[in-house]
Amino acid sequence: MESAHDELFEQYSEELIDALYDESIRIALRRAVLSYKRNLAQALEKYPETRDLAKRVRLIKEASLKRLRSLIKETMEAIEDNGGVAYLASSSEEAREIIGDIVGKGKVVVKGKSLTSEEIGLTEYLEELGNEVYETDLGEFLVQRMGIRPMHILSPAIHVPREKVAEVLSSIAGHRVKPEISEEVKFVRKFLRDKFIKADVGITGANVISADTGLIFLIENEGNIRFVSNAPPRHIVLAGVEKLVPTTLDAMMVSEVTWRYAGYNVPSYVSIIGGPSKTGDIEKTITYGAHGPKELHVVLLDNGRLRISQDERFREALLCLRCGGCLYECPVYRVVAGHFGDKYFGGIGAIWTAFIAGGLEKGMLLAYTCTLCERCKLHCPMEIDIPRMVLELRRLLVKRGLIPSPVKAITENILKHGSPYFEMNS
Repeated sequence: MESAHDELFEQYSEELIDALYDESIRIALRRAVLSYKRNLAQALEKYPETRDLAKRVRLIKEASLKRLRSLIKETMEAIEDNGGVAYLASSSEEAREIIGDIVGKGKVVVKGKSLTSEEIGLTEYLEELGNEVYETDLGEFLVQRMGIRPMHILSPAIHVPREKVAEVLSSIAGHRVKPEISEEVKFVRKFLRDKFIKADVGITGANVISADTGLIFLIENEGNIRFVSNAPPRHIVLAGVEKLVPTTLDAMMVSEVTWRYAGYNVPSYVSIIGGPSKTGDIEKTITYGAHGPKELHVVLLDNGRLRISQDERFREALLCLRCGGCLYECPVYRVVAGHFGDKYFGGIGAIWTAFIAGGLEKGMLLAYTCTLCERCKLHCPMEIDIPRMVLELRRLLVKRGLIPSPVKAITENILKHGSPYFEMNS
């Protein structure tokens, strides 16, 4: 008799097979992987000290996880001292409710790319409240308009070639947009420009936050995050608590390693936000809301992170910088893109899905897809031992009885016949 997780695994397997034969995914990923590998090699050749800096950052992150609760307290106090409002949300539901209360209803909301907001389903929630929500990162904008889910943590539309992008934009424009990347970018720039100005609320994530000063670091290339965080009268930051580090200098080092391993010599923009816009130019009296937002709200999200930070088996997952490099190296991801995942992708995504953004049953799908080839570990700036954690997750899944029948049959074949390819029905 087929169990519920067997049915889920079968649906997932069919999705992977469909993706495997999707020509547009193959074209787009081939272009993206070649470009990323070339860019990363050039960046590390020009800045070879980045490798040593990455080792320092790992030590910073490890130490931060050991005192995460005290860092949360220190960060929230610093944000409040800077004129912002800080919140700690224990779950996705609580985070959505906090942000929903801040935003209200019937508002225009612009968003910078935020994997954490996707984790909690924020866009859909705000739309259900009657708000008009615009993703402004080019890839997220395309994904939103196509009604599909992101396929990479940094390049959400990585699986969409320029020819398909032109079709999507042409349907929005009402006239033909040429399948030339410069023309496509030009159209999106024009379309979104007045959304930034009309928006009531801007929502961003954060790459890293320093606890001592409450400074929020935002790394980008497009410039949309600067609009989102600066043009609307209200700015909301949503960040996982694993983004906290003790000092501003620590945050600078984390930022540099992040952008370098994302494949950039330097990003176009690094915004450092310490509070709402203010001026003291008239009688040295501090008044909030000069040219930027009058309000800054920072929502720190737990959602399982604090629990995992105390679990030696899976704590390493919280060291992830979200550079996305491991995905370009993953042999499975390189043929099926983000279908090898849900909100988080690849081997590292199995851990995040199981314990933070989906549950064990969804994590099961990724855990049994990972080949344990170790390419992710070899190319990770934090040297996260993803294969070890995936094996630990499989052990846990076995204890919980979460073994899809095809996986169980393969295991039995290996134990009995020494090969996974023995005829399972013979």
